[in-house]
Amino acid sequence: MPAKIVDFKEVSTKGLTSSPVAEALAGLRANEARYFKNHYDLDFATLPAKEAKDLIAYVHKVLLERDIKIKSKPLEAVELLVGDVRWTYVFYQSGLSINVLYNLKDPKKRAVGFKLSMGMDVPEELATKFKFARQKSKLAGEIRGSFFVVKGEY
Repeated sequence: MPAKIVDFKEVSTKGLTSSPVAEALAGLRANEARYFKNHYDLDFATLPAKEAKDLIAYVHKVLLERDIKIKSKPLEAVELLVGDVRWTYVFYQSGLSINVLYNLKDPKKRAVGFKLSMGMDVPEELATKFKFARQKSKLAGEIRGSFFVVKGEY
């Protein structure tokens, strides 16, 4: 199956329907798609998890730096290269979105971001390690987010 370009004008839950917060997660995914289109003129094209195992494994490897193991099932993933920055996203059934921003040349510009869809609880594997700030989004309602700086080489 080819990658599916995420439409941020007509938000769809396609690929995310097994999530209990599918509408909010679709809005969160569309919010990311709009960001890449507006800032870099790039299409945000996701793959089903079964076709993106290498991307998911990469994100999970980076998470082990903080002993984090995500319990939710991954639904989709996408990777984009913007200049020297590799962006890798995984969207999970729980409503969680994780992205790894990895600057290939500058080790000081590497981080993992977590975003929680509106209506979902903070996953227990993240609850004791991070505080989440709130932001408003026209597409996703309220998004809660947090991050950590990546120290290792991946």
